Amino acid sequence: MGAKREIGDLLGRVRMLSLDVDGVLTDGALYYAEDGGQIRKFHVSDGVGMKRVLAAGVEMALITASKTQAIRHRGKDLGIRHVILGADDKLAALTGLCQGLGIDLGDVAHMGDDLNDVPVLEAVGCPLSVANGAPEAKDAALYVTERAGGDGAVREICDLLLAARG
Repeated sequence: MGAKREIGDLLGRVRMLSLDVDGVLTDGALYYAEDGGQIRKFHVSDGVGMKRVLAAGVEMALITASKTQAIRHRGKDLGIRHVILGADDKLAALTGLCQGLGIDLGDVAHMGDDLNDVPVLEAVGCPLSVANGAPEAKDAALYVTERAGGDGAVREICDLLLAARG
């Protein structure tokens, strides 16, 4: 209960929730169609949680190294204005976005699962990872979800964030 209380205090002050995609919003599996296009599976309850967080006035961003347009479509369907594809340097992408919005990195929660998320996790005020994340990402996080990426982990965080905001 102590970890959830501490993370709740941090989430109550968050102005932006930043999410990696593969391994956080998805289970990390990539499916290839015959034409070479990639297909991803997103969890519906994560989407419900994200819509509720947006409705509560929290900015949200999807930041991924992937360039797959399906991610942009998912973000649009959910009403997420900030979808950054092809981010080889996620920290630079997030820093630039936050500067443009006037949000301090200390007021950002980022949820990541792998090595390329570690610099972001080390820079934000509320670093989060998923149960099936890489050990380095989990070590950099203040809170690791009980649920796996692509299986309701984002909803878990959204529910905690909303509870913390009252």
